[in-house]
Amino acid sequence: MTAARGPRFAASIAAAVLLLSPLPSSAWGREGHEIIGIIAAHYLTPAARGRIDALLGADRSGLTRNTGIASESTWADRYRDSDRRGGAIRYRRTREWHYVDIELAAPDLGMACFGRPRLAPGVPASKGPADDCIVDKVDEFSAELADPATTRAERLRALQFLLHFVGDLHQPLHCADDHDRGGNDRRVLSPARRAASLHQYWDTVLVEALGRSSGGVANRLIASISARQRRQWSSGAPADWAMQSFRIARSVAYGDLPAADGSGRYRLDRRYDAAAINAVRVQLQRAGVRLALLLNRALTPQAPR
Repeated sequence: MTAARGPRFAASIAAAVLLLSPLPSSAWGREGHEIIGIIAAHYLTPAARGRIDALLGADRSGLTRNTGIASESTWADRYRDSDRRGGAIRYRRTREWHYVDIELAAPDLGMACFGRPRLAPGVPASKGPADDCIVDKVDEFSAELADPATTRAERLRALQFLLHFVGDLHQPLHCADDHDRGGNDRRVLSPARRAASLHQYWDTVLVEALGRSSGGVANRLIASISARQRRQWSSGAPADWAMQSFRIARSVAYGDLPAADGSGRYRLDRRYDAAAINAVRVQLQRAGVRLALLLNRALTPQAPR
C-alpha cells in the first residue's frame, strides 16, 4: 500500500509546492515586451513581416490576443504558466529557459547554461531539456526558424519563443544572480515609486516610469535610435548580449545598491533611479533592434548575416 501510493504522494507534494510558490517574474512584464515587439516590427523587412504574420496567424493557443508581434511577445510567459495549477508540465519544462543565472562572484556562462547541452538529433527545440538557458534557446529557435525543413508547427513555436526570449535576454536581472534569485529576494524602496523586489523594480516599475502606453514609449525610443547605434547593436551573438546584460546588472542593478537598512530593505536614491531608468531605456532599444536582426536573418532571403 505504501509503495503504491509513494509516487502519487510525491507528485502531490510537488504540485502543492508549485501552487504555493510565487509565480516567477516575467522579464519586462507585458508592457516591456510589447515595447520591444513594436521596436522590432519597425525594423523588419517586408519579407520577414509577411512570413511572421502568416506564422502568427496559425496560433490557436488562445494564450494572447494574437494581434501581431507586440501581443505575441508575451506568449512564452503565458505558455509557461498555463498549466501551472494542473500538471505543470509546461512550467517545469520551460521555466529555466527564460534566464541565465550568471553568478556575480564567479561568472561562468557555461556553468550557468547547465554545460551548454546539445539537442539530440531529431529533437525540436521546443521539446529540449528543461535544464537549459536562454542563450542556448535563442540560438536553437533562431536556427529552427531559418530552416525550411522545420515543420510549420515548430516554426510557429520557435517564433513565439524568440519574440519573448530576446526581450528576456536584455533584462539585466535575467542574466545575473547574487544568490538572491536574480534580485527576487531583495526588497527595495525607491523615490516616488512603489515598493517592490529588486527584480520587479527592473522588470516593471522602471518600464512604467517611461510611460504607460507601450506604443507611445516604443515610438519615442525608436525616434532616438541613431543609425550608428543600430549598426553597433546589430553585432555579436546571444552569448555576447547576455554578458552585456550581466555587466549592467553587476555595475548598476547590484553595483549601485546602497547598504540595506535595519529592516533589510534597500532604499534607492534618485541617482540610482536615474541610472537604472537610463539602462532600461537602452536595453529595450537594443532588444528591439536585435530581435529584428534575428527575425530578418531567419526569414528574409539573402539578409545580411
